[in-house]
Amino acid sequence: MSTPPADCNGPAQAADMAIRPSLGAMNASVRLPVGGAWWRRLLAFLGPGYMVSVGYMDPGNWATDLAGGSRFGYLLLSVILLSNLMAILLQALAARLGIATGMDLAQACRARYPRAINLTLWALCEVAIIACDLAEVIGTAIALNLLFGIPLTLGAILTALDVFVVLLLMQRGFRWLEAFVIALLLIIFICFGVQIVLAQPDMKELLSGFIPQARIVTDPVALYIAIGIIGATVMPHNLYLHSSIVQTRDYPRTEAGRREGLRWAVTDSTLALMLALFVNAAILITAAAVFHKGGHTEVEEIEQAYHLLSPMLGVGIASLLFAIALLASGVNSTVTATLAGQIVMEGFLNLRIPDWARRLLTRGVAIVPVIVVTSLYGESGTAKLLVFSQVVLSMQLPFAVIPLVRFVSDRKLMGPFATGRKVTIAAWTIAAVIVVLNAKLLIDVIAG
Repeated sequence: MSTPPADCNGPAQAADMAIRPSLGAMNASVRLPVGGAWWRRLLAFLGPGYMVSVGYMDPGNWATDLAGGSRFGYLLLSVILLSNLMAILLQALAARLGIATGMDLAQACRARYPRAINLTLWALCEVAIIACDLAEVIGTAIALNLLFGIPLTLGAILTALDVFVVLLLMQRGFRWLEAFVIALLLIIFICFGVQIVLAQPDMKELLSGFIPQARIVTDPVALYIAIGIIGATVMPHNLYLHSSIVQTRDYPRTEAGRREGLRWAVTDSTLALMLALFVNAAILITAAAVFHKGGHTEVEEIEQAYHLLSPMLGVGIASLLFAIALLASGVNSTVTATLAGQIVMEGFLNLRIPDWARRLLTRGVAIVPVIVVTSLYGESGTAKLLVFSQVVLSMQLPFAVIPLVRFVSDRKLMGPFATGRKVTIAAWTIAAVIVVLNAKLLIDVIAG
């Protein structure tokens, strides 16, 4: 397929390349106010960034944050901050690609790569989405077990019902979907805000944790957990998702309109990822203030944290809030996984199947291993399966980051929206760091 000229507008470019607008009828479906105060424009653009931020605080991140806080106190807060800054830049690049070209990342791969490479990238991305869904199934099943005593196997099966919630919201419009996600994010935020107040962390030690220390590199265990935090933070499906859903806004498809759209989209994602930073930091801070300070330095599993929180804090509601936040996190992640799966399949293959079929297929593939492992090994098996899902995500991440950085730095594709020299160097540096750290994490896990 030929390279699109730099001066093409997005929708026209998509038509020339026989690529339909990303997300079909939802593309440019959210109307924007004409004129008025700046905050009205900001509110109209708010939403996609918060949907993306869900992937940065899903159940897959909880285990690494709990392990880091319980074992090393506040030491690894600087790693959470660093990984969040990396995520802010990568998501800004994903938004830039979508707004500048009128294509999402999957569509750009189909347009720019040979069919064999395109199919390989699609297969890898599908595996990553299933791995992400696997973490959501485990997290939701654990939350249902902790809150209502539902067995893990039955809880995993019940997670398939969320398909109906997602379909109902999508039928009502994209803003309803965003409102649902933001509401659950607020629940998570409030739950951990209360947790921090109850934990009463030492503010001096807490703030010092955001300053990088040599011990992170010299201590093998600290380095291992740090790599896990970075590896579990940046999710590959988020890059595909963000490059698509930023196009739901009805900004003028002109250079000036795209520049305004990009400015507000980056503002939206940056604010949302700061919320993700708070949640991830709050999990680690709670573990540090409660478990590390109390001498329980081996807390790594979600169930352990739940059962210890209330007794150690002396407040019965602490464990309840923890489980509610976990349930909200698991349910919320299903929305973004559904959309990401749809975007990936349509973008790479130009194939559209009914939303319900796509959702049930992905969730069914994720439920089966959870049921089998839970039946054979119980709770300890699901904890190991959760770690395995993060390793699978780590393996796929370079195959999303590298194409993204290549595309946004290509002036033939991006035209005036191509990244400058400094941003390009920063992006390639982040890509290299992610590749090296994830490779090391994979090798360490294989080596036991």
